[in-house]
Amino acid sequence: MINELITLLVLIVSALGMLAVIFRKIPALVKLPDVGQSVALKPLVESWYKNSIDGIKNMPGLRSFSTETFLRKTLSKIRILSLKTDNKTSTWLQKLKEKSQKDKMKESDNYWEELKKSTKHNK
Repeated sequence: MINELITLLVLIVSALGMLAVIFRKIPALVKLPDVGQSVALKPLVESWYKNSIDGIKNMPGLRSFSTETFLRKTLSKIRILSLKTDNKTSTWLQKLKEKSQKDKMKESDNYWEELKKSTKHNK
């Protein structure tokens, strides 16, 4: 489950990053001089860019979109994920500690039995 969550988060962040780069570079590409292309393409690209930006701004979910809220929710989810990971590692460490203590107890029990056997053999 954690692997799927991390993969999904990486996918979403990557897609958002690519979209941000594309939308930031389109105006610069539109301003470039035409080299061997028809002049009619430039107004098409400009109108497409303006229409797509207006369409994105007018989407129902994005009208009330707040980057601060999104950032707060994302950071809280990352915090919860790190706390869950910390809790899991602490339980693993606790189990290892208990196992090593049990092993030491078994060794100490054998020590006294071996000591008794060795004293009986020496007499």
